[in-house]
Amino acid sequence: MARLSETQLATALKSLSGWTAENGEISKTYIFANFVAAVAFVNRLANLAEPAGHHPDIDIRYNRVRISLTTGDDGGVTDKDIGLAAQIDIVA
Repeated sequence: MARLSETQLATALKSLSGWTAENGEISKTYIFANFVAAVAFVNRLANLAEPAGHHPDIDIRYNRVRISLTTGDDGGVTDKDIGLAAQIDIVA
């Protein structure tokens, strides 16, 4: 899968609320009511990521979950990352 150009990435991010691009990845922080809700979200996310074979970086800080996506084999953000980001927003 080809890495998105800066223009393609900017266009794709317009369809994703709250996602930003920096240092060759896209990321978003989700805020939940408490730790249990944050972990439940991560478990739902795992059920998306595992079958897709595309695993985000996940940072949990009590009720905040930061998700980062990049396609390492392609050296940056691809359509695969944009698609998974959209799916993550749905399960959030």
